[in-house]
Amino acid sequence: MYLVDTNILIYHFDDSIPFASKSELNRIFREHFNISVITRMEFLGFRGHTKESFAKAERFLSFATVISLEESIVSRVIELRRSFAIKLPDAVIAATALLYDLTLVTRNTDDFLGCGVSGYNPFESACHKQPLTP
Repeated sequence: MYLVDTNILIYHFDDSIPFASKSELNRIFREHFNISVITRMEFLGFRGHTKESFAKAERFLSFATVISLEESIVSRVIELRRSFAIKLPDAVIAATALLYDLTLVTRNTDDFLGCGVSGYNPFESACHKQPLTP
């Protein structure tokens, strides 16, 4: 199962991405997908949303399972931040993926290097799940 990063949602809503990537994203979204509460906040909090695009984004996210912050995630975030140079939102997303054993779908794999997350970049030609190591 997947945990989808905010950048993937943004690309999915962008009509200019290559067809192969769009097709791969559609495959991921047809399966059950999850997002962190941080991703929900980032995606819906985008100031550039029109009334229509906001409503479309809310409808789309209604198909995802939103994983809220819970104490086990908070504890893992603290561990990650003490061990790696990782931004707080990325640490929340990484901790969520780790605790729920989810593959993180992101185009920004460098943001998660070394923290033990299994990542997948649907924009790379060799599309496969791999550990994100430096």
